[in-house]
Amino acid sequence: MITIGKKHEPWITEGLDRYQKRLQKPYDVKWVLLPHSSLEGTQARQEESERIVQKLGKAEYVVLLDEIGKNLSSPELGAMLDTQFGRGSVTLVIGGAYGVTRELQQRADLVWSLSRLVFPHQLVRLLLIEQLYRAQEIQKGGKYHHI
Repeated sequence: MITIGKKHEPWITEGLDRYQKRLQKPYDVKWVLLPHSSLEGTQARQEESERIVQKLGKAEYVVLLDEIGKNLSSPELGAMLDTQFGRGSVTLVIGGAYGVTRELQQRADLVWSLSRLVFPHQLVRLLLIEQLYRAQEIQKGGKYHHI
């Protein structure tokens, strides 16, 4: 998981820890937090996107979170992740406050929207880790997700 932003707030860390402890391979998570750019607007978007791209491997499946992305149900997310984990590693990317460049959008294998609403980055991290746990449980037939 690559994200632009500050270190996790304590209340976010508590929530992240709750779900991360439950995640099992291949759903386990490694966080790469990249600091915000000191620039603004287009320059910040460019600089942050370049730093994200530098962290991406050529063979990994990249899921970029963006409000204009594709909406997936939790079962659809679980199925997609299960398929991609069978092929290799998956990296989820949360860009900065000014978004990401078209180049990074094009590098992404999937642009995914949690919602058409915009959320604070810290909250997105928590929502995302919960959805990963939910996807894991759906794929293994657990009782966490009720249909």
